[in-house]
Amino acid sequence: MESLEPDWEERRRAHERRVDALIGDHLARRRSGIKHPVLDFLFTYYSFRPAQLRRWHPGLGESGGEPVKVRRDSVRWIHDLLVATANRPGHFGCFGMHEWAMVYRQSQQELRHNAWPLRLSPERTAAVVEERGVHCSHFDAFRFFTPAARPLNVLTPTRESQIELDQPGCLHANMDLYKWSYKLYTVAPSELIADCFELALDIRALDMRASPYDLADLGYAPVRIETPEGRAEYAAAQRANARRAAPLRQRLIEICATALRDI
Repeated sequence: MESLEPDWEERRRAHERRVDALIGDHLARRRSGIKHPVLDFLFTYYSFRPAQLRRWHPGLGESGGEPVKVRRDSVRWIHDLLVATANRPGHFGCFGMHEWAMVYRQSQQELRHNAWPLRLSPERTAAVVEERGVHCSHFDAFRFFTPAARPLNVLTPTRESQIELDQPGCLHANMDLYKWSYKLYTVAPSELIADCFELALDIRALDMRASPYDLADLGYAPVRIETPEGRAEYAAAQRANARRAAPLRQRLIEICATALRDI
């Protein structure tokens, strides 16, 4: 095998060290058969395997003549989604109610993470959803709502309307930057994919801290969005994550634009 450029070799080692630190605990839990209601999501909902995340690639324009294997129509769709999202104003008043809509009017046995209790009674949990309402614009959150919760949402997102609805304040739209980055893995540098993964890790933690689940025993202090103080805390964290996401989204847009010229 031909050796890498010297600076590429250092980038590869640095990337592997970084990813190892991010996913080591997950791999250890997986070997032991231990489930994690917060972090497993990054490895089950998203389809990029840990070994793929760890593999380093320099990105388009630095690949030493390797063929670029990426579908133009996929790149165009990702580009248009990211541009539309970036150009839309952020909304910061949803307060994470999508997670509450996913458990609305369910019994403990029906819950997705039924090994973990809810912070409030089922009746009070349902009352919070009904009192606050649901303002979710993201299809991949909405599709997990319970049937009873769907009519309570002010929107009815679909896959077809995603480009029209995704907005830069949405936790899931920002977490999904990881998905769009790894779908561009032959043209996006691996460091950018790792940046998006790290952001997704942090957003997922906020998402579940603001959920109705009681995960304090795992070290996740609740963001009590059922209170004014909790809603203020959530909105501030949501804005901070949107600021982190903006330059990552812009870099992905630029990579898509370059790829569309070159493929």
